[in-house]
Amino acid sequence: MKAKLKTKTVAQPPEKTMLIRVSIVEDDAPVRKILAGWLADAEGFQFVSEFGSAEEGLENLPRQKPDVVLMDIKLPGMTGVDCVRQLKPLLPQTQFVMHTVSEDSNHIFSALQAGATGYLLKQSAHDERLAALKYVHAGGSPMTSYIARRVAQCFPSAPAQTEADDDLSPREREVIGLLARGFLYKEIGEALNISVRTVDTISAASMKNFTCVHAPRRWPNTPASRSPIPARRTRVEAGCKPFQP
Repeated sequence: MKAKLKTKTVAQPPEKTMLIRVSIVEDDAPVRKILAGWLADAEGFQFVSEFGSAEEGLENLPRQKPDVVLMDIKLPGMTGVDCVRQLKPLLPQTQFVMHTVSEDSNHIFSALQAGATGYLLKQSAHDERLAALKYVHAGGSPMTSYIARRVAQCFPSAPAQTEADDDLSPREREVIGLLARGFLYKEIGEALNISVRTVDTISAASMKNFTCVHAPRRWPNTPASRSPIPARRTRVEAGCKPFQP
């Protein structure tokens, strides 16, 4: 009788987890050091670099090619918005998240048009900030619900349909119209039978096609009578917690 041959099982090496490579552009040195320390110690992240000005970031980031850049909006010299505007064509795969204490809708809209993916308030908690960075790397657009509503209210309004309006689908107009009226992502998703992530994707993509005006106005072609949500004003969140999918 022939002896059975023993087969040797070769252990497979564990799959290597891809780390999210993050750089920081922040002029406040203590804040910059704290953020750098958090990222260096955070699981799933690799801290790449830190810069104290937009000019330094513009010089070095194209070579380093981080996955995500946390960009202060108000920097000495060149602003964070202008820095993103120049870096985005050079780093199309990099996601830029604006880090700010300001909720000025004009700045927000300018940053989105320049190529920013989302916003984070500087008063956000550490774990919320890390969750938002993971979210943007996965394809999301982190921003507070308050900021999303203010940006939506910046969309131009006119009696007649505009050229920009023609570029939107009926669903996109519906989503942006409800955002402008103060409804939350979850409420819009439930009313329109779409996911919260879909609401987020539509709002982020649509915002980049418009020029912000100073006075908030109602979105055209979305009267309250056609809304699937009862015509009421919801209590919008305070604005300190990043949107979570």
